[in-house]
Amino acid sequence: MAGFENYAQDTRDIELEIERRGVALGIDWHNEEQVRALAREALTYPASEITMLADKPDYTKLAKLELFGLASLMLRTMQESAETGFESHGGDAWKAFARALWAERRQLPPA
Repeated sequence: MAGFENYAQDTRDIELEIERRGVALGIDWHNEEQVRALAREALTYPASEITMLADKPDYTKLAKLELFGLASLMLRTMQESAETGFESHGGDAWKAFARALWAERRQLPPA
């Protein structure tokens, strides 16, 4: 369905939700060490934690899990838009989180 997506709007929507989760979690997007730690956790988050949330809601963990899902949407949007010749990128939170995710991904051992 390439050509029908509104990547600019998608980018704004995703970033707004990233910013909201960041506020809920107390994330300072200008603190590289904190954002890198968050990215590292996003890339290594155990699936067992996801199922535990269904049994006993923990709103901090839920906000973090939602943020990790948004990271996946963010990276997918960037990839899809690049394939159509459009560069998607948001503001400070988007850029900080994306940089940290790419940097931490390079640190992981090959799958």
